[in-house]
Amino acid sequence: MNCAEEVEVITAYGHELIHATHKTTFEITKDEDLTPRGDCIIAVKADKSVVDLSRRFRELARKPNAEITIIIECEGEKEIVKASGDPRLTYTHMRDLVVRKSTYICDRTLAIKADKAACDLSRSLIRKLKNPENKVKITLKVKC
Repeated sequence: MNCAEEVEVITAYGHELIHATHKTTFEITKDEDLTPRGDCIIAVKADKSVVDLSRRFRELARKPNAEITIIIECEGEKEIVKASGDPRLTYTHMRDLVVRKSTYICDRTLAIKADKAACDLSRSLIRKLKNPENKVKITLKVKC
């Protein structure tokens, strides 16, 4: 089987209420605001949600052995998260992208079996993500 690869880039922003303390997920949302309860959210005002990802990206991510790499960059800080795709992914949510350590899947799920959740991201990156002026670049790479 030939290995294929697809890349997506998402632009989002920081927010003063980002805490990134959730132990099993992290989320990027198109929403502009969040509450203190949103402890998994790491970026807001995203220009894409799961439904906006290219058809090719979604097809590759649904392959049984798909590997998804999420690269989060903000103001010179960089974090790399490794996760998996799954044939059950639907990619239909209009607002959010959620990366999970577990194998739970819903319409917001981008990837599962991640090696990091919000609480595992470097605190120096999280400090940058607390500034609403800071732009966040999220690069998604899928390969099967």
